[in-house]
Amino acid sequence: MSKPNEKHESTIVKRGGGKHAHDEHGGAWKVAFADFCLALMALFLVLWLIASREQQNLKKIVRDATDSGMLEGLGNKPAVASEPSGSLIERFELPISGNGGNAGDKGPGTPSAPRVAYESPAELAALSKALGEMSQEAGLAANLDTVITPYGLRVMLHDTERQGMFMRGSALPTGRFVRLLGKMGPLFAQMKNQMLIVGHTDASRFAGSDKGGYSNWALSTDRALSARRELLDGGMRSDSVLQVVGMADRAPLEIKEPLAGVNRRIELMILTTAQSRMVSAMFGKPGAMTPLGKDASISVPDAAALEKLRSQLPR
Repeated sequence: MSKPNEKHESTIVKRGGGKHAHDEHGGAWKVAFADFCLALMALFLVLWLIASREQQNLKKIVRDATDSGMLEGLGNKPAVASEPSGSLIERFELPISGNGGNAGDKGPGTPSAPRVAYESPAELAALSKALGEMSQEAGLAANLDTVITPYGLRVMLHDTERQGMFMRGSALPTGRFVRLLGKMGPLFAQMKNQMLIVGHTDASRFAGSDKGGYSNWALSTDRALSARRELLDGGMRSDSVLQVVGMADRAPLEIKEPLAGVNRRIELMILTTAQSRMVSAMFGKPGAMTPLGKDASISVPDAAALEKLRSQLPR
């Protein structure tokens, strides 16, 4: 027993004052979370920019699909109304042509500007060179090929692995292709020649049967019509187009690779005057055929003649 006057020492217990191993990383998760939020915000910003940039294209897709009746039939073949309001006339917007071109156009599309006829291989080569320069300025030099033929100048605007002329599976042209066709419009407005516009696709198929659904036949035709519309918006005269054709995948450039990008293309066949008359006569009234002119050709030249024509193209 302790004495009454004996002093007792008090015991002091300290808790939680020690330093633990995880204390050094106590704020690291906050830094990681902040980085994650910053990256997420940057991603949302990029997606917003992409969406705003493509908004105009999406509106154009909906407008074209509505005009063509594709939305009404849920992807089925558009039907033509039997009432008087029904029409087979193409419903693309045409430029105002009060003076032969767009409204207020003072350029080569006006009647006062002289029109040029490209007939000889040398003249067609000059036209080919001008188109090549335009494609290079538009960043589509790899997407354009031209060949001088006995019928005129064959201009092929095709896809590559990096750049397409249209949105995949759609008749909506890409921005670069629209700008290129817009630059070609005034040049074509100066010429007397007429052209064929031919659409081609690759061998990819749409889901469903070709008998009633949307198919490559419709897609190739719609793309050819879309190219015609952009050329008209650029100032080309409406009478410069003699025929618009869709050939689906029936005329591939790469036969062994039916899905190759080069098979997806728009061809502008700029005809000589004699060949334009012959094409018109082919589909004109029977018995009203024009005689075959000396400058018109109905046979394909041999390989040596074609090689000679190709050698005249600018390098």
